Order: sequence, then structure tokens, then C-alpha cells
Amino acid sequence: MSPAGRRRSPRGATAGAQAPTLGALIGALEALYPLARAEDWDRVGLVLGVEDERVARVLLAVDPTVAVAREASAHDLLISHHPLLLRGASALPASTGKGAVATTLLRSGTALWCGHTNVDRSRAGTASALVTALDLQDAAPLVAPGAAEDGLLGLGAIGELPEPMPIEELAARIDALLPATIQGARFTGEPQRMIRTLALCPGAGDSLLDLVRTTAADAYLTSDLRHHTALEHLEASADQTEVPALLDVPHWAAESLWLPLLREELLRIAAEHGWELDVQISTLRTDPWSGARSHGCT
Repeated sequence: MSPAGRRRSPRGATAGAQAPTLGALIGALEALYPLARAEDWDRVGLVLGVEDERVARVLLAVDPTVAVAREASAHDLLISHHPLLLRGASALPASTGKGAVATTLLRSGTALWCGHTNVDRSRAGTASALVTALDLQDAAPLVAPGAAEDGLLGLGAIGELPEPMPIEELAARIDALLPATIQGARFTGEPQRMIRTLALCPGAGDSLLDLVRTTAADAYLTSDLRHHTALEHLEASADQTEVPALLDVPHWAAESLWLPLLREELLRIAAEHGWELDVQISTLRTDPWSGARSHGCT
């Protein structure tokens, strides 16, 4: 990262501080979130960085956007949930968004590590953060892990709410737990439909709808549900009360709950190793929507 391989002092480090090398910190991170757990199509792991350079300041974010990269330029390492180059690229000019992110991070000497579906499948991952926030009881993986493995959750989760509640009340509770967004939490069906068993999958979980209908879930919480996909799920039965109701929340908001959990894990790892490490969570909202007009539908 540094010009001509020049070493630099990690930002915020004090004399004698035992800041970890990037390689050591990434090694501990990938022990928690092994890259082998990621989907074949995913692009996770270290994107930018020199492994023998020291890391004292870390910034956590859901999305590696241009604005987040600028914020991260005061740090040694940016950890994001979503990959920077999920679909690959043959060129990264600074006039493009991806190119601007790479250029900003390279100029500031800031490394980038991305954890995505490998994080989703871990006990200290996105589903676990949402399970904890909702206080789901007896939670189990929605998609069980392929093999017994310590620290592996599977994909998504299903569990019992502390007490049954109308879906309208549950949506309001979820809305209060998540960072503020334009959309908020929306739901299907009658507002007073009672929900006890909740299935969830942070991020875009429409591929699990067929599976969800085979479970005891009264409702399914996920993001990015499209019109036809949602209708086909609800119309899988002539009686919509026979299929789980849907709760749709903004993708960024649901996955942002993982960041405080990740911060705790990094600080725990640092304490175990005697490392000097400052870990901050990005203050930026990367939900793409900035406004809406309502026609008063209730």
C-alpha cells in the first residue's frame, strides 16, 4: 500500500503500542469467518493491502462506497460486508465509482477486507445479530450447515418470539431496532395477524421462500422482495393465512446490525493477543433511497 513499499506508522499508534500486522489481523478474522464458507460466486477476503504493515485503526461498514472510502482514508483498514468487485472489472478508472473507491484507499494506504456469505454463515454473523436483536428463542439455522462445524450457523435462522404479537406490532418493533431509512419495515396481510415463529435471512433472501413455506414460520423477514416474487409466495395457497406473511426491510439496515457484533469480536481478539486496536463503525448511511412520497395507503 505504501509508495515503493515504504513502511508507515499506523494512524493513532503510540510509542511501543503493539498494533497487529494486517496479515495477523486478517488471519484472526478469517479464523472467525473462513473464506471457504462463502458461496462459489462470492468474492470475499483481502482486496487491498500489504500484510506486513501495521494496523491500528479499523473502520467497519456494510458497503464500500465512495463516501465510505473517503471516511476510511483516516484508518488503516476498512472491513465491509459487501464485496467491492463482486462482478469483477477489467479497468478501475477513478472516474467510476469502483475506481474511485480503489483509488481513494490506495492513495491513503488503507487496506480493504470484505466478508459476505462467509459472514452470513457464521455464528458471529448477520443472522445472529438479527436473532439477538429480536431475542428469538430456540433459534436454529433456516438452512442447516452441510456438515457439523464449530462456529457455523448455516444460512438464515428460525425461532420463537418472546411472546406472540400482531405483525403490525412486530414491524414497528423491527423498525425501531434498525437504523432509520425511508422505507422502514413493511409487511403483508392483515395488521392483526399473530406471529409467534419467525424465519429470517438478512440481505436478499427471496431464494429461500420455497423453503420457508415448508417450515412452521408465521412470517419471514428479509430484504429486497420484488413484486412478482412476493405475490407468487402469497398466492401459493388460495388462503394467504396458510403461508408465512412477509416482512421486508431495507438491505443495508438489516445487515448494519452485524457491525457492532463484529466490533466486539475484533476487540475481543485484540485483547486476547495484546494488540493495540481502535475499531470504529462508519457513521454513513449507505441505503440508496433518500426520499419518498406517500399516497396515504394504510
